[in-house]
Amino acid sequence: MDLLSPMKTFVRVVEASSFTAIASEQNTTQPTISRQIAALEDHLGARLLTRTTRAVTLTDDGRAFYEHALRALEAVSEAEGAVGRRRAKPSGTLRLTTPVVFGRLHIVPRLATFLARNRELSIDLVMSDTFIDLVEQGLDVAIRVGEITDPGLVTKRIGMVRRITVAAPAYLKRRRTPKTPDDLADHDCIVYSRLATGNRWFFERPQGPLTVDVKGRFRADNSEGVREAVVSGLGIAVIPAFAFVDEIKSGAVTVLLKDYEPKRLPLSAVYASRRFVPLKVRAIIDHLAHEFALDPSLSMHIV
Repeated sequence: MDLLSPMKTFVRVVEASSFTAIASEQNTTQPTISRQIAALEDHLGARLLTRTTRAVTLTDDGRAFYEHALRALEAVSEAEGAVGRRRAKPSGTLRLTTPVVFGRLHIVPRLATFLARNRELSIDLVMSDTFIDLVEQGLDVAIRVGEITDPGLVTKRIGMVRRITVAAPAYLKRRRTPKTPDDLADHDCIVYSRLATGNRWFFERPQGPLTVDVKGRFRADNSEGVREAVVSGLGIAVIPAFAFVDEIKSGAVTVLLKDYEPKRLPLSAVYASRRFVPLKVRAIIDHLAHEFALDPSLSMHIV
């Protein structure tokens, strides 16, 4: 039998621990995935997976085959990539994930030129503020704002993101405008709960760094929620400058504490740590790094 296709399916089922998830990923049905795995097991004469209503687990034979299958598929990818590098034409489907607001404002608008230059490539974009497991979800590359601590990921810095402290005029009419970060203790602060630092905000000043613990009555686990909360006048937030370019120009939000800049965050492309990096991953990273180097809104100076 042709082993390559069912081998790829088997590896993805193991990584995702789900037949249903891989069926959705491959735009097919769960019974089709089950038949592929069953045919592979029949060919090998060994049971590879044990399925229950809650989990998919490897048998001893399955674990041994999985390790060999990974190496074999990587060798195939490397062989394809060697040809691809000579042709300089990325192909296939690139599965990319990005935070919601950043993806809407800065990734999607830059994909048209990328796809125009790479006619044999298509993109499957997953927008989420959750740090998705790239291997489990079958994603090629993620664009992330903030420090990356996962040792299983390769991180390529493609920019720095400037953050600002902002509030809506409606909020400032009700509350005294803060003059220093210490004044934030008396304000409703909007906390982005997915940020590792939580309600501890870090500022830079000529005398050195300053740390402030804030509190408030509203938290959100995604950047869209924080953004809309600011516009609605729910409080003060520290947020990337790119999220409010138009609102700052129109006066819909006000930049505060201009002499105390929040700590900047790295903008990175990350992918699973493997020896071979597909040409399509290299291509999107190079494209975005070039684009962001030309974009002043990521680190725009607020006057």
